[in-house]
Amino acid sequence: MVDINQDAPSRNSVATTATTATLLSGGAHRGRPRSDKAHRAILDTAREQLIKEGYSALRLEHIAAHAGVGKATIYRRWRSKEELAQALLADLAAPHIAIEETGDTREEMLEAVMNPIRAITESDFGPVIRALLSQIASNPSLGDPFRATVVQARRNEIGRMIARGIERGDLCPDADADIATELLVGPVYFRLMFGGELNRAFAERVVDNVMRGYSAS
Repeated sequence: MVDINQDAPSRNSVATTATTATLLSGGAHRGRPRSDKAHRAILDTAREQLIKEGYSALRLEHIAAHAGVGKATIYRRWRSKEELAQALLADLAAPHIAIEETGDTREEMLEAVMNPIRAITESDFGPVIRALLSQIASNPSLGDPFRATVVQARRNEIGRMIARGIERGDLCPDADADIATELLVGPVYFRLMFGGELNRAFAERVVDNVMRGYSAS
């Protein structure tokens, strides 16, 4: 359980999260708006069946039956179960990507690590990403769009955070934002795959080590 105090999100962070959610949609959705009941029912059913039965057992016709929609309703939105799984990942990841600008580079860097930790430990993103890890690694139909949307959105957000740190004079001018993403988020996924606690104390250790390497001083 992550031990962290959460204040009410600012107007900026809410707006950024909404923008991130739009970007993560990846253009796969066609037809009715994302907010419609059928769309939500399909995603919720896909999540439940994926967690319970695993990816190999996931069938669009079974999802349609349990969601109370016709198969055509699903196929109007997603052409394959890979597209549906990607949409589910993006939907679950969106609230855990934005980094609020606070004026404190270390605090923002800590948020960059806590975001995926919260997603994995406190939301359905955790069991869903566990169910899909092997597919993301081996199936380009799922892995490529996941990297182009969820992973890229996180890279972009951390890149903006690093740029702010450089502008403040906290980070060295040649700080590499791409490597920063891997240094900050990579340890979270390493522990997800191979074991180890995911909590604020771990996040603090990651950030302290990255700050030592990236600090302007």
